[in-house]
Amino acid sequence: MNNLELDNIFIPSKTPSKKLMIILHGRGDSAEGFTSFPSFLDINDMNYLLLNAPFEYYTGFSWYPLPPGQLPGIEYSSKVLTKVLDELFEEDFNAHESFLFGFSQGSLLTFEFGARYHKTLGGYIAVSGYIYDTDKLLKEMNKDVNNSKWLCTHGIYDGVLSFQTSKEQIEILQDSGFDIEFKSYEKDHNIDRDELLMISEWIKNIK
Repeated sequence: MNNLELDNIFIPSKTPSKKLMIILHGRGDSAEGFTSFPSFLDINDMNYLLLNAPFEYYTGFSWYPLPPGQLPGIEYSSKVLTKVLDELFEEDFNAHESFLFGFSQGSLLTFEFGARYHKTLGGYIAVSGYIYDTDKLLKEMNKDVNNSKWLCTHGIYDGVLSFQTSKEQIEILQDSGFDIEFKSYEKDHNIDRDELLMISEWIKNIK
């Protein structure tokens, strides 16, 4: 999709569909790192858009700088993602049938951008990340996103981003009425095969 604000890889569905999964990678990675993702999920009527983050980071890209200077990058990336999704959902795809998936930095954007975005998606999946400001998110979120399904997973042995922090933040959201499911895995800062199988089933149950 050459007309979008961000470089990307588009993988079409095996059967015609207006369903789309937008994939946000982690720091230092790129869209290339998720090209095998569709084959693991095995959902024939799902299109996939793998986005490159806007900032170069060594051999890959990032969505925002390292702490403590994340906020300007988060806000910039959120603005760019708004433009991208607005264009995608103008004619080509249906927002209410589509999914936002993020890993690590992409997970943070799934929350910080996805929960504020003015259109409601069919589902949101955040893997091995955290939330920049939970209280602010709850105040500024699009309240309609609670009509959607949210899934957050995290590895209990994650050496990059704290499992306990993620768990506590999700509990704050849940206590505030946020409809989100949290699952833990015996893994480090990665995505494992059992987790992918669960995510695939979770998506299929929503459809």
